[in-house]
Amino acid sequence: MTRLALGLIVSLASLPAFAEDLPKTAPVAGSVDSTMTEVERKALRDEVRAYLLEHPEVLIEAMDVLQKREEDASLARDVQMVSTHNDVIFQNPNDWVGGNPNGDITLVEFMDYRCGYCRKAYSEVDELIKTDGNIRFVVKEFPILGDASMLSAQFAIALRQLHGDEAYAKAHDALMTLRGEPTPETLARLATDLGLEAKPIIDRMNAPEVMAVIKDNYALAEQMEITGTPAFVLKDTVMRGYAPLETMQDFVKDARADG
Repeated sequence: MTRLALGLIVSLASLPAFAEDLPKTAPVAGSVDSTMTEVERKALRDEVRAYLLEHPEVLIEAMDVLQKREEDASLARDVQMVSTHNDVIFQNPNDWVGGNPNGDITLVEFMDYRCGYCRKAYSEVDELIKTDGNIRFVVKEFPILGDASMLSAQFAIALRQLHGDEAYAKAHDALMTLRGEPTPETLARLATDLGLEAKPIIDRMNAPEVMAVIKDNYALAEQMEITGTPAFVLKDTVMRGYAPLETMQDFVKDARADG
């Protein structure tokens, strides 16, 4: 029996319809006395089965109740995690800040340059930020899809540490739209195309200062129960996975409405 199915049976007694319709002489599901005989246990199981067959709508009601409880618990957990790690989420100096640095709300994205859904979200997030005009946007390098992801993140972080935010913004855009594999040679050409000397950037990619940024982002993602990309944090809410522009706009609207 699955955990959800077991939870359904145990939770049925809390539903008014089920509690009212069971014979008054029957034991209540979820509170079976350990002194019940095997015959009494079988009678209870038969009674529950008969009731569910006669009233299958109760299962749907129970599933809705359990799903709502799980969603509420997940939201409460996210609120607590954001509160606990607020500064490192929103104010970490190792993160690039785009959009409107003085915006009234901050959107944080955990992203991977090789993630197809991050690339799909890239233009939509850009449109969201530009059309809104009042969003502070924070990027967290979170390379989780192999060596190519790691190389891209190392390159972007090394470039920012050497050349600053403006150069990083251009590199970020180029990496999000890069075709082909981001080899050291490809990244060196990219640096040159951006008007930068490639060798110092390539040489710095494995520096402790670069790897520390990625390590810290890994640790934060684990603490925030973020296992994939993209993932977004806005105020005290975490959105895991890709969402279309309209959903992101609603995400921002709801966050502002909450004050």
